[in-house]
Order: sequence, then structure tokens, then C-alpha cells
Amino acid sequence: MSARATLQPVRVHDGRGAVCWEVLESLPAWFGIPTAVESYVSAAADLPMLACFDAAGHVAGFASVKVQTAVAAEIHVMGVKPAWRRHGIGRISIEAAARLAVSQGAHYLTVKTLSPASPDPNYAATRAFYQAVGFLPIEEFPDLWGAHNPCLLMLRPLSNRP
Repeated sequence: MSARATLQPVRVHDGRGAVCWEVLESLPAWFGIPTAVESYVSAAADLPMLACFDAAGHVAGFASVKVQTAVAAEIHVMGVKPAWRRHGIGRISIEAAARLAVSQGAHYLTVKTLSPASPDPNYAATRAFYQAVGFLPIEEFPDLWGAHNPCLLMLRPLSNRP
């Protein structure tokens, strides 16, 4: 049976910071700023998390969701370990996050990523992934994360309502 068929996201209640840290540590091309990783780990410890685990209980990938407003939730941080990339873990994590957001009343799911104004090939692939799972580029924030890390806000409608 393929990994796509066997790994399904589950809610994580304990050890969310550790799950986040383990995955982000395996992705230095995306999460190479130690203070940013610490911030993500700290936030993930308190946010709803969905993660996929292999048969041995090792984390393959996760997504942490933050409710931003009465109508919008955000993929605050997500990652998939390199060995599990291209196995559908990111896609099923986004779909589970979308269902979680809808269950909390959200009509939109957002994500922030590095803007194309910074020509990083890893983040070009990240943006392509987000577009493939239904996110649209909405607005660039050149200084949100500092002048060398311009931010792109992406949005995925979850319903036809506001």
C-alpha cells in the first residue's frame, strides 16, 4: 500500500512543539533562521495541529492552524520531512486544515510565504504547491519579515459565503 493511502492527518494534543521542531529542523532551506524556528515552535505548542505519522510513530509532516478572525484561519506553520515529500502529505494536511478551519466557522484559509520578489527556488516550489492546493496570491508585504524576506499572503476560499 502506498504512503498516500496509509498516512492520514490526526489531531495532536501533546508534544506539538516537539513535532514542529523535529520537522522544521529537517528543512533548513526553508527554516534556517533559528529565531524564526523558535518562534514557530513556541506558537505551534499552543495552536491546533494536524500531523501525519508513519507506522513506527515517527512524524512525516504537520500543519498548525491559527484562527485569525471570525471568517479566516491561517496555516501558521507547516512542513513535511524530506523523505516524505511528493507522497501527498502536504496536500492531505492542507485539506485537513481546511476542514478544521470550516469547523471553526472560517470561510477562508490563508498562508504567508516568501514572496517571488526574493528569487529562492525552494520557495518558488512552495508557492507552486500552495497554488496547486487552491491558494491565490493576494498581497505582498515587503517589510513584514524584514527587507530580505518579503512576505506573500495567499488565500484559499473555503465556501461561497463572505
